[in-house]
Amino acid sequence: MDLYFSPLACSMATRIALYEAGADARFHKVDTKANRVEDGTEFLTINPMGQVPVLRTDDGELITENPVILQYVADRFPAAGLIAPDGIERLRVQSWLSFIGSELHAGVFRVLLRSTAPEGAKAFAREAVAERFAHLDAYLTGREFLQGGFSVADAYLLVILTWAGAVNVDLSAYPALTAYHGRLKARPSVARALGEEFTLYKAAA
Repeated sequence: MDLYFSPLACSMATRIALYEAGADARFHKVDTKANRVEDGTEFLTINPMGQVPVLRTDDGELITENPVILQYVADRFPAAGLIAPDGIERLRVQSWLSFIGSELHAGVFRVLLRSTAPEGAKAFAREAVAERFAHLDAYLTGREFLQGGFSVADAYLLVILTWAGAVNVDLSAYPALTAYHGRLKARPSVARALGEEFTLYKAAA
């Protein structure tokens, strides 16, 4: 299994999931600006959209789109308990993956992280993130994770919360969300992934 990733991109959620599962995987760093894999491969031949993550399965199939890859990893290693096999518990994790992907990743942070985004768009995104983080804060009050135990949705949300610091979104107004973020960072799989990807990010800066 091969994961094509960029340091601190949403692909880090898959790295976390793989570590949680104890999976044997190879990691290939991608420069998404130059569209090059670290071994010199033209990345557009792997994903014409030029986006990470991409997962190459043991059968050689290429899977794109973060929520789909996360569910594949969770289903490939069911003993890790990263998503329920069926029923309402699975649907709830899928709902959170959709919320994180659309309402936070695409709807807010894609704008805030883009230097060329108009200031008006960024102001709108900051209003939106306050509303969505308030929703998460209320929901997480009295809960340890988004749904039952640690899931692939928690891995994805951890990435979003890491980005919040990069764009000066203050989490202190959301005590339950802040405590949740702290719990996630203390998990061995998360601490390992964060340490490795911060090191790679700094080396490339």
